[in-house]
Amino acid sequence: MKFKTKLTITFFAVILLPTLLVLIAFMTIGTALIRSSDQKSGLETTDLSMMSASIDAFSQSTDDLFHTISADADNAPDRLEDPDYLNELNAVAEEKSSYLIVRRENTLYYTGNASASALIFDRLPQYGRQSKRADSGYYLNDLRKLVKQIDFCFSDGAPGSVFIVTRITSIFSRHFLTDMFFAIVLILVLTAVILIRWIHQSMFLPINRLNLAMQKIAEGNFDYRLESRDNSEIGELYRNYEDMRLRLKESTEEKLSNERQNRELISNITHDLKTPITAIKGYVEGIIDGVADTPERREKYLRTIYTKTNDMDRLINELTYYSSIDNNRIPYNFHRMDVAEFFRDCVEDVGLDLESKNIRLNYSNLVEPGTRIIADPEQLKKVINNIVGNSIKYMDKEQGIIDIRLLDEVDSIRVEIEDNGKGIPAKDLANIFERFYRTDASRNSTKGGSGIGLSIVKKIIEDHGGYIWATSKEGEGTCLHFVIRKYREASANEQDIDH
Repeated sequence: MKFKTKLTITFFAVILLPTLLVLIAFMTIGTALIRSSDQKSGLETTDLSMMSASIDAFSQSTDDLFHTISADADNAPDRLEDPDYLNELNAVAEEKSSYLIVRRENTLYYTGNASASALIFDRLPQYGRQSKRADSGYYLNDLRKLVKQIDFCFSDGAPGSVFIVTRITSIFSRHFLTDMFFAIVLILVLTAVILIRWIHQSMFLPINRLNLAMQKIAEGNFDYRLESRDNSEIGELYRNYEDMRLRLKESTEEKLSNERQNRELISNITHDLKTPITAIKGYVEGIIDGVADTPERREKYLRTIYTKTNDMDRLINELTYYSSIDNNRIPYNFHRMDVAEFFRDCVEDVGLDLESKNIRLNYSNLVEPGTRIIADPEQLKKVINNIVGNSIKYMDKEQGIIDIRLLDEVDSIRVEIEDNGKGIPAKDLANIFERFYRTDASRNSTKGGSGIGLSIVKKIIEDHGGYIWATSKEGEGTCLHFVIRKYREASANEQDIDH
């Protein structure tokens, strides 16, 4: 539920709920006081609308009864002598908080309320003082009674009077006001408790949970989850927290992974640099100490020093390139180039080096002539060199074979570089593109390399919009596959749409 909706509900609840409860309290307390008064006076008030009425209203409530009795007094006075008829009239009077008294001369002939009549009989007006107006009468202030008088004559000529006695009730007494005050206070407290509990449940508890979750984040605990299916602002806040938590967790895990890889990098660099440096130092000491006492031996020592220096230079270049990859600063220079021409030149360059290592290179091109791609030739050539270099590094056959194949896949070209080396174990195949990963756990220094060659390859291929994977059979060889989309000229219709 949105905050706006909650505020609207709260607004109407603050107004309507107390009003409704006050009205219920008013009716309940008023009815209780009326009934208490009825029990004391022996009457029963059935018309609750008279609870707060004025004297005029009480007087008007018995006007119809007054006119009925007046008509009987003028036209059929003998009916007013009939107790059954008087009981019927008294029943009507009781509905208006009233009762009847019939006086014959100075004696009580009939009463609808004996206990109340005993208190008022002696104070009733004398015969002949009646008013012809229905809304007039005599108000006895101390008894809070309104008396209406209708005179008539009995059948034997004796004077008689019918009195309609109405109890004037007013619920606005001190007790009523006191009770209503406490009722209103109770209602306001109850309303406040209900609203506070509702707001606490719907707002403060979720905010406290969010506050706890943020404390967990500050402590480095990224596993404290907040889930909510609510579409309110709280629910949206929870979902934003979850997005933030997952991103921070991913970022932290990546940071820890990078720190671990950097530690591995330092370890790798230390190991890979220490080996050639130790060798160089040993050969230099041999020259200085005169161990290389012949020209042939000195030349051998110097060539070894030169080779080790090249290994160090290659390692440093790879680390420099890795730093560029890690900071996304590879200097790409993309342009359209013919696939066949590019790979023909690459094969020629690679082939010269392979001949000296007794490795046969096979090349096949099944791509249609004129096929072009968008690529950086220098970086793509680095991909070929790194993959071929890896094949050379792990070649364990006397007669090595490397196959380079170009395959046409409709919208893309697929390049396969396969060797007959020792292959990669299935458990290592999924990890070979990770930075610093090596399948040779013993880190045989004769293999060389920093373990970042294939991670560089993957980065370059992905930056070209392609993807790369490997297949291998241990003892038989490995094949690297990568795919790059073809360059396609826009058709005339497409050009028209662009314009």
